[in-house]
Amino acid sequence: MTQKIVPVIMAGGKGTRLWPLSRAAAPKQFIRFIGDKTLFQETLLRVADPTLYEAPVVLTNEEFRFLVAEQARELDIDLAAILLEPVARNTAAAVAAAATLVRDRFDESESTIMHVLGSDYEIVADDTYFDCVRIAAATASEGKLVTFGIQPTEPATGYGYIEGGEPLQTGARTVARFIEKPPLAQAEEMLASGDFYWNSGMFMFSVSRLIDEMTTYAPQTMKAAQEAVASGNTDLDFTRLDKSAFAASPNVSIDYAIMEKTSNAAVVPSPFRWSDLGSWDSVWKSGRRDEHGNVAAANTTVVNTKNSLIMTHGVHLAVQGMDDIAVIASEDAVYVGRLQDSQDVGNIVKMLAAVPSTSQLTETHPTSYRPWGGYTSVLNGDRFQVKRIFVTPGKKLSLQKHHHRSEHWIVVKGTAEVTIGENVQMLRENESVYIPLGEVHRLANPGKIMLELIEVQTGSYLGEDDIIRIVDEFGRS
Repeated sequence: MTQKIVPVIMAGGKGTRLWPLSRAAAPKQFIRFIGDKTLFQETLLRVADPTLYEAPVVLTNEEFRFLVAEQARELDIDLAAILLEPVARNTAAAVAAAATLVRDRFDESESTIMHVLGSDYEIVADDTYFDCVRIAAATASEGKLVTFGIQPTEPATGYGYIEGGEPLQTGARTVARFIEKPPLAQAEEMLASGDFYWNSGMFMFSVSRLIDEMTTYAPQTMKAAQEAVASGNTDLDFTRLDKSAFAASPNVSIDYAIMEKTSNAAVVPSPFRWSDLGSWDSVWKSGRRDEHGNVAAANTTVVNTKNSLIMTHGVHLAVQGMDDIAVIASEDAVYVGRLQDSQDVGNIVKMLAAVPSTSQLTETHPTSYRPWGGYTSVLNGDRFQVKRIFVTPGKKLSLQKHHHRSEHWIVVKGTAEVTIGENVQMLRENESVYIPLGEVHRLANPGKIMLELIEVQTGSYLGEDDIIRIVDEFGRS
C-alpha cells in the first residue's frame, strides 16, 4: 500500500455499562482504566503512523468536544477535523457525514480509503493487527465494503456474528450473512464451524464506493448527511453539522443501512486481540492477572482474594477474602458485585437514575473537564462549596461575573494571572485573592506548568448556570 488511509474515529457514545467509572458525561472511551492512556487515546495512537494514515477525523457530540481536543493535545496528535453530531442518529448517518467531509477534503482522485474505528474497545495493535489493516485496505481499493471479523475465542452471545464466504485474492472473504446476537447453542455451533467471526464494528471503504452504495441503499441517510455537512459551520477547531438536516436521517446502523444489503461486502478474518470492554467481566478478562487471577489497579491492597477485579479512581481500596468479585470505586461511588453478574450493571444505573437524590451519580463525575482545564468538586455545604481548579498552560477562563456568589482563590501550584475589574495581578504559590459578588473577573495561566488552585465559593446559589460570560475565547455564551 502506497496510498494513505483517512481514519474516522467514532467517539460519541454515552454507555454506562462500566459504571461508576463510566458515566453519561464521561463515557468509557475517555476514562483511564489501567494505564495512563484512555481508550480514545489508544485509538489515536493506532492511527498515528504517518506512512500509513492521514490525520484522523473524529466524530463526537457537543458534550465531548473539549475532551476529544484535550486528549489529542496530550498526545501531540493533530486532528484533520472534529465533526460534531447535533443529535444521535446511529452509525449510518455518522459514517455518511464523515465520508462527505473526507471526500470534500481529501478525495481529489476519488480513490481515498476511509478506515472507520470505534474508540471504546481495546485492541493489541501488533503485527497481526496491521497485517489485517493492509489486507482490508487492499480489499477496499478493489471496490469492496470491508468489515473486520474478529476470530472468536468463546461462544459469546453478546456479539453479532459474520459468516465468511468465498476467499478473495487479497486474503479477505466475501460476506455470506450477518447474524444478530445468537443464543448459546447457536453460538457454540458457529464457533465449532470456524467460518464465523465476531462483528467488530470496524470498517474500510473507498469513499466514492461507500457514497455510491449509500445513495443506492440508504438514500435518505446520504441526503441528510450531505445537507448537514453543506449547511454546517466551523467553530474554532470543530465542524458542526446542521441540526435540522442531520435529524432528518433515519436512526439506523451502517450494518443495517448497507452492509446487510450490498453484494460487495467483504470480511477480513482478524485474529488479533480485541475486546469491546462491554462489562467489568470483559475488563477482567482483558487485564493482566496476577498469580491469583486478580486484576488490580494501583492504590489497592488485595488479601486472600482470587479471580477478582479491583479498580479505584481516588480512595485506597482494601479487599479481603473475596472470589469472583468486581470492586470498583470512583471519587463518589462504589460498585461491588459478582463478576458473572456485571452485565447487569445497566439495571443498577437505571435504578439510580430514577431517584433524584442519586441521578447525578449516573451523569457526571466530581471532576469535570473544560476547554481550559477543569475542576473537581471537593466539598459541598449549605451556602458554600470547595473546588480544585486546574488550568492548562497558556489557557484562560472566560471574562465573567456571578449574581449570587463570591469566590476566594488560593494558588497551590503554578502562577495565576487574575483580572478583577480593571486590575490585573499575578499570584504565585501560597498567595490568595478575593472576588466580590458581581465583580467582573478572569483567571489565566501564563506559565509553563499546570496551574492548580483551591476555590471557595460562598453565596445563596452556587450552580454552574450562574456564570455570565462577557468574553470567551471558546465561543461559549
